[in-house]
Amino acid sequence: MNINTATKPHERLAATLAEDLSAVNELIHVRMASEHAPRIPEVTAHLVEAGGKRLRPMLTLAAARMSGYEGPYHIHLAATVEFIHTATLLHDDVVDESGQRRGRPTANLLWDNKSSVLVGDYLFARSFQLMVETGSLRVLDILANAAATIAEGEVLQLTAAQNLATDEEIYLKVVRGKTAALFSAATEVGGVIAGATAEQIQALYDYGDALGIAFQIADDLLDYQGDSAATGKNVGDDFRERKLTLPVIKAVAHATAEERAFWVRTIEKGQQSDDDLDTALSLMAKYNTLEETRTDAVAWADKARAALTRLPDHPIRQMLDDLSDYVVSRLL
Repeated sequence: MNINTATKPHERLAATLAEDLSAVNELIHVRMASEHAPRIPEVTAHLVEAGGKRLRPMLTLAAARMSGYEGPYHIHLAATVEFIHTATLLHDDVVDESGQRRGRPTANLLWDNKSSVLVGDYLFARSFQLMVETGSLRVLDILANAAATIAEGEVLQLTAAQNLATDEEIYLKVVRGKTAALFSAATEVGGVIAGATAEQIQALYDYGDALGIAFQIADDLLDYQGDSAATGKNVGDDFRERKLTLPVIKAVAHATAEERAFWVRTIEKGQQSDDDLDTALSLMAKYNTLEETRTDAVAWADKARAALTRLPDHPIRQMLDDLSDYVVSRLL
């Protein structure tokens, strides 16, 4: 991996796309306004302006620019992607009963659950208005399907997250739904709006899909070995919230009867004591599951990079290649 740490790949991408990103931000602020309900822009601004990397909308802008697009609608699509992402975060924090997001109190904590859910619904509606304005039924189909897939992934997680029968195949379905679906839609619509070839659009989809999976696996791993100041989450939050993510799934697969009883008590039944996180970490260390999870994340990042080789040479393509490495470089 050749990561230039002086300037991170997403920062170089943001600098390259600065003019487009400025137009996206302006459109977001215009469309999140509400004449009759001032709480809507208040709640939305709390998340939109919380210092997120704007990674998903940048992927749309990058895919469109790399595919030679010169029209105005990549801005609409990038704003659409950000609205869908923000809406899902608002809903997720209610479902997960989260108190912190990007190092700040969540909207549901500052306002209430009702406001978070309803504002999320408003943003979904706004995102569909933006899609329609592009005049492309194919774009509408891709993003509407992504929105449905995200919801499916979240509902699947409700049933799978605390069930020790959940294996790596089910975990991958959850990740593809709740995370990778928006990454792949973001890159795919950038190619579609630009009129790219079918092969190039497929490559963009494959890149987004693999990058999204690598991103989520890395995120799940960082929950057990990350820096709280950097991630904005406390180490072990997923364990305390009884989320069966890949490091635990791998440990459960190796577990003895006694160890399995520990996982049943802490994850399935939610009966946790203060030293249980240390026990969980020791079991993951025993079976080397954190390192195995890191290997999986790197493999998906490599798949993302391989997809880019099917696209024409372009300066942005190299930035997306570096981004694939960066997603997993956090795990080294």
